[in-house]
Amino acid sequence: MDITEVRIKLINDPSERLLAFCSITLGGSFVVRDLKIIVGPSGPFVAMPSRKLSAHCPACGFKNSLRAVYCNQCGKKQAETPVPRDAEGRPRLYADIAHPINATAREAIQQRIVKEYEAELERAKAPGYASRYDEIGDEDHRPHRPSAG
Repeated sequence: MDITEVRIKLINDPSERLLAFCSITLGGSFVVRDLKIIVGPSGPFVAMPSRKLSAHCPACGFKNSLRAVYCNQCGKKQAETPVPRDAEGRPRLYADIAHPINATAREAIQQRIVKEYEAELERAKAPGYASRYDEIGDEDHRPHRPSAG
């Protein structure tokens, strides 16, 4: 796997488990954003970008959180939806949007991101430090076109 770039956005709230957000570029041509670097019992680990799971209101069809008691659109009381559980029995409220398909790929991504995170912590100590993470916008990945006029 060719990870050609890693950008880190440090989080400065020491009370949180979330240490940073990051993006990775694969092969210089595909960006995955919003990976999270989280502190765990054995050091930082990488969580893949995810979305909150939802259920549709039977009355109006609006998407609501799995744990919603009332619909956020029409206000109708929602039927209790059984929350899916993972292999350890924990409630599964989020689903990965993008993720590696095997442990080898996951470990390669995690090692590279944690290494870049540690380097970013060092860069952040320098005067005038600015995160490069915020430089990524949709316009940064489109070819430049001269304005009409």
